[in-house]
Amino acid sequence: MMKKFILLLCLVLVQFSFVPSNITWVAIGDSITYLNDHPNETGNRTTKGYMTRVVEKMPHISFVNQGHNGWTAIKIATEIENLGIQKADVYSIFLGTNDWWGSKPLGEFSDYENNTGNGTVHGSFRIIVNKLKSLNANAKIIFITPMQRVDFVYINNFKNNAYGSYRDKKGQNLESFANAVKDIARFEQMPVVDLYHAKKMDHAHLVKFKRLKDPLTSEYKNFKYPDFIDVQFNPETDEYPYPVEASDVTFDGLHPSDKGYKMITDLLLKEFSKL
Repeated sequence: MMKKFILLLCLVLVQFSFVPSNITWVAIGDSITYLNDHPNETGNRTTKGYMTRVVEKMPHISFVNQGHNGWTAIKIATEIENLGIQKADVYSIFLGTNDWWGSKPLGEFSDYENNTGNGTVHGSFRIIVNKLKSLNANAKIIFITPMQRVDFVYINNFKNNAYGSYRDKKGQNLESFANAVKDIARFEQMPVVDLYHAKKMDHAHLVKFKRLKDPLTSEYKNFKYPDFIDVQFNPETDEYPYPVEASDVTFDGLHPSDKGYKMITDLLLKEFSKL
């Protein structure tokens, strides 16, 4: 009887020894992060973002959304002391796509090393990382590179549109911003989730097609990538070029669809499982 009791006690202790401790996570980012809690702003094309999906799989994690719609890494760095970022066990930084489109100077890696300030993206990342380390020197920081993007058209304002990362913007390519994030993560010896180079998240997989007026017939036609690159879109008169059935990894050329958010989640879960 005593042996059975000891065996049962050991089993209980083993079970409780594997119960994961609670982990707090602050997700810092732009609209891709912000939209986690605002699916109504996607025309309800999405149901939940990557943070909610991670926590569904790992309920011992709780998150705080520090996504800021339209913000750059430089803007985050500038406002870092005003954002109310709290102490956490894990931070993720998912920035860069707006810096590229906004033609913010990427700078050099030396700007990160030497903490040269918020004049460049490299320097801005240093400000952000320094702030997070000041909040918790033992925190894990997960870096996330910007995704590739094709032609973005905002579902709530067609005049808000931008071409994709298949083309440079004022002499800078988005891949260089992604590589900068990877370099910083390597320097800090912290994990990086490389979405830019992720399998099946390239330009050809972001949307199934873009519906535009055929220049020859003036009739609407579904153009696949890269055929739609030079076909004109008129925000004043044309229909929204990404109907629901055009969604693939993104629903608007830039922001992840549910499929895209799941792909991001799966990659993040690999890092969270190591904590």
